[in-house]
Amino acid sequence: MSSFYHVVNVILDVIIVYAFVSNFNYFVLMALGFFVLRTQRTTEGSVERDPLFKSRLMPAISIIAPAHNEELSIAQSTRSMLQLEYPEHEVIVVNDGSDDRTLQILIDEFHLYRSARQPMHNLASAAVNAVYESQNLKLLVIDKQNGGKSDSLNAAVNYAGTPLIAAVDSDSLLESNSLLLVVRPFLEDESTIAVGGIIRVVNGCTVENGAVTKVAAPPSLLTKFQVVEYLRAFLGGRVALSYMNSLLLISGAFGLFRRDSVIEAGGFELNSLAEDLELVIRLHRISREKKRAYKIVFVPTPVCWTEVPDSWKNLAVQRKRWQRGGVESMWKHRGMLFNPKFGVVGCFGMPYLLFLEILGPTVEVTGYVITILGLLIGFISMTTALLFFIGSVLFGTMISISAVLLEEFTTRRYAHPLDLASLIWAALLENFGYRQTNALWRFSGIFQALRTKKKKVWGKLTRRGFAPQTT
Repeated sequence: MSSFYHVVNVILDVIIVYAFVSNFNYFVLMALGFFVLRTQRTTEGSVERDPLFKSRLMPAISIIAPAHNEELSIAQSTRSMLQLEYPEHEVIVVNDGSDDRTLQILIDEFHLYRSARQPMHNLASAAVNAVYESQNLKLLVIDKQNGGKSDSLNAAVNYAGTPLIAAVDSDSLLESNSLLLVVRPFLEDESTIAVGGIIRVVNGCTVENGAVTKVAAPPSLLTKFQVVEYLRAFLGGRVALSYMNSLLLISGAFGLFRRDSVIEAGGFELNSLAEDLELVIRLHRISREKKRAYKIVFVPTPVCWTEVPDSWKNLAVQRKRWQRGGVESMWKHRGMLFNPKFGVVGCFGMPYLLFLEILGPTVEVTGYVITILGLLIGFISMTTALLFFIGSVLFGTMISISAVLLEEFTTRRYAHPLDLASLIWAALLENFGYRQTNALWRFSGIFQALRTKKKKVWGKLTRRGFAPQTT
């Protein structure tokens, strides 16, 4: 038995080292993100002053918004997309077999009529029932049989005729200048093939006429935790990874792509639960294999506001699905891992995804189990347990608080001192219960990915719509 305890202690020592190394890595990325953001701030506001960004020479954009049972927010989000500041853009909403009033609301609100428009490409998708257009607005609505989000995105790409396509969530809101900001990397470097904007939590904000008029922290602690997570992921990790051209994820809630690059890659993967992650990895792979110069960029200024789950049940469904999608994408592209043929993506981006994002929950849950049982039974020392606590919880708390402070020192969207204070408080509490629960959800998602494949379906999340929310 003593030899067994010795092995367990060695495992825990490895986990402690992992906790310190992974959190130190997050801290370094956040520090790099801080310096990149401070540098980028010197160019903010130039979009509004530069006449080029208001000219007809700007590349046309098709905004693609898949929708499944989005009757609460579809009219407001569609109107918001139509009103964006951009010289030439159209909105393509895809009704993916909704069984609520999503399609009828679109028809009534925007006075749609049946269109004879035909697809220009043949990416795989479920059958299209009908296509509708607006007489006065650049709005196309595709009504199709249910096939999932990737299927819907492909259907829209088939009808899009613009050089750039923006994939967004139909339950999200883009700020008025988002397209002007997100298109900038394409104008500055013709090798750019994809750009992602920042996703922010709309819960708690005031929304009027399809626009966020007042930014505020969410009322509930659960949604505050998610604000902290989003700040940590976007302002820290993605800014730094983009700087190294090893960004593997452009959020499905808001990403701009070259249409030709998406078509060359075969469109969005139909059987993926993480179609955004899988496509970006595939774009990296194809560009590296063809030895083409390319850039995949994250820009922190173009903002997309999205409604996050406000119940533990819905959040659990979302996180399990994200983790399962990550595992499936990693396995599909495992040949890129540590492969120098793929440059910094293969030698840093993919290992980062595997060891920190995918295996992280397994290591963390194992560490908690060993530490708790070891203290109860008495086969680990209090010093070892304390080291694990410092490496996983206290270091993690420092990273979370740093993310909120990074927001304050750079973009500063939460202007009210009470909002900032409440988010710092959430960053502190996040590591005492919420983080561990989230790790268990993601751990469960890994097992779901390893089990027999299930049919890929839309995640069923209960939406409140863009309305005032209470705790």
